[in-house]
Amino acid sequence: MKAAVIDQYGQVRDVVRVTDVPVPAVGPHDVLIEVRAAGVNPVDHLIVKGFLSAGEPTGPLVIGNELAGVVTGVGGEVTRFAVGDEVFSRVDPRVGGAFAEYVAVDQSLVAAKPSGLTFEEAASLPLVALTALQALTEQADVRAGMRVLIHGAAGGVGSAAVQIAKQLGAEVVATAGGDSVALARELGADRVIDYRAEKFDEVVSDVDVVLDTIGGETQERSFGVLRPGGTLVSIVPIADAEARQAQWNVRARSFFMRPHGEQLAHLAGLVESGRLRPIVETVFPLDEASEALQKVERGGARGKTVIGVRA
Repeated sequence: MKAAVIDQYGQVRDVVRVTDVPVPAVGPHDVLIEVRAAGVNPVDHLIVKGFLSAGEPTGPLVIGNELAGVVTGVGGEVTRFAVGDEVFSRVDPRVGGAFAEYVAVDQSLVAAKPSGLTFEEAASLPLVALTALQALTEQADVRAGMRVLIHGAAGGVGSAAVQIAKQLGAEVVATAGGDSVALARELGADRVIDYRAEKFDEVVSDVDVVLDTIGGETQERSFGVLRPGGTLVSIVPIADAEARQAQWNVRARSFFMRPHGEQLAHLAGLVESGRLRPIVETVFPLDEASEALQKVERGGARGKTVIGVRA
């Protein structure tokens, strides 16, 4: 089968290649999925560069972390899926393998693909939607009536988070830039701040929760808009978290999402009821996986970049 692989860590343009590799073996709890599309995320180019690994690959490493496709085989102890099922998944991050024509995934990490979505749309959701859901519910305990500030509202995680926060009953303030302001409003944000025109920390205060998808200066300034006892949740590291918590009398939490098939099924229900929709910006063919990764690395996207694997 064809797959996007690396043999060593390094710059995306130098080390990512598409080649033939064996179809993965199927364990007793695995489903073998013929991949139709795979989502591309910042974590993918971090993996390629070796930032999340303790050592060099011992052989061709198939990259990619989320996908949608069709079940073509099942392990002997699989009970939840059958051949022919259309599914989507955020794969085990220790294994990867989504940028390929086939991938074997534990059934606990798989859910039925939302009806009505293309494979490209479905593949864009697992990682970002699970990240947003876990950040808002598990890390910040967002409830009805809370004020939530979401940075990068037109990006992958941000666009999902705006919609999920609204479903939780929150008042959503979002930051976005230029043409993305209209998209953030369309997704349901109650107020959108164009960061190119005004500073969010000069016009927003007493926020219950900040979801930081950017880090750096944006993260630093976000502490000042939280109410006492509020929560900043970040998908990037928080520098001097304990000191900042004490200084601002808030909670600061950085986390890395985990794959979760049951939560994916819940998100599929939100899609099917019209309360969550994917935002796909660009679709690349598998042969251009390196170009897709470089696009995501440059940033500034509206929604997700996707790799179309099979028609």
